[in-house]
Amino acid sequence: MNISVDISMYPLHKDFEEPIIKFIKSLRASGLHVEENGLSTQVFGPYSEVMNFLNENIHSALLNEKNCVFVLKIVTDDRSNHAADY
Repeated sequence: MNISVDISMYPLHKDFEEPIIKFIKSLRASGLHVEENGLSTQVFGPYSEVMNFLNENIHSALLNEKNCVFVLKIVTDDRSNHAADY
């Protein structure tokens, strides 16, 4: 089963950009389909691969950041090619 995940990361300190950039670079290097915009990052792929990657890398980010919030939306199916038809 493929999934689509929308991720937002909010380090709660004034130097918030560096941890976000580090997390996005790890996503880019993962080999998963990644799309970015100004509000969030989307990851698309097989459930096990995406979730294993996110589990490991979110855990690492949380260990390295004193206060950090992640918001995830997980949708079944690969929605990377979704086009609104309404």
